[in-house]
Amino acid sequence: MANITFKGNKVTLLGNEVKVGEKAPNFSVLANDLSAVTLDDSKGSVRLISVVPSLDTGVCDAQTRRFNEEANKLDNVKILTISVDLPFAQKRWCGANGVENVQTLSDHRDLSFGEAFGVAIQELRLLARAVFVVDSNDQVTYAEYVSEATNHPDYEAAIEAAKQAK
Repeated sequence: MANITFKGNKVTLLGNEVKVGEKAPNFSVLANDLSAVTLDDSKGSVRLISVVPSLDTGVCDAQTRRFNEEANKLDNVKILTISVDLPFAQKRWCGANGVENVQTLSDHRDLSFGEAFGVAIQELRLLARAVFVVDSNDQVTYAEYVSEATNHPDYEAAIEAAKQAK
């Protein structure tokens, strides 16, 4: 399991670490309109899954904005940003910040995504910062568990992995 810290303190991640080459586990999260969204809903597309603890924090804000900017440069790639923020808060944040190219999804209901991808922080009921690329056949082609949850992911590596995935 990935060794993750949050503000320097070691945290416990629930679920199993997802590795490159594995089939991506399915999950159920909520869209901003409260409809259920699963991995299967975007089958046939490459998915860049950006995982953030909360959109209303500096690094999460920057991460989501960065992938929003990159979205138009990526063909057949859907960018999903997942946090435990409530769907209403995600919708408000996107509207206030002009974020229209990524789909924000909430794992607040039951941590389905967090446990499936091994990023649910037991002590805080937040998700650890991570980025995954899942190809159109549901294979994980890139996985980054950011070792310190308040640090930025490797944006360039994730974007390149999304470009290379089929």
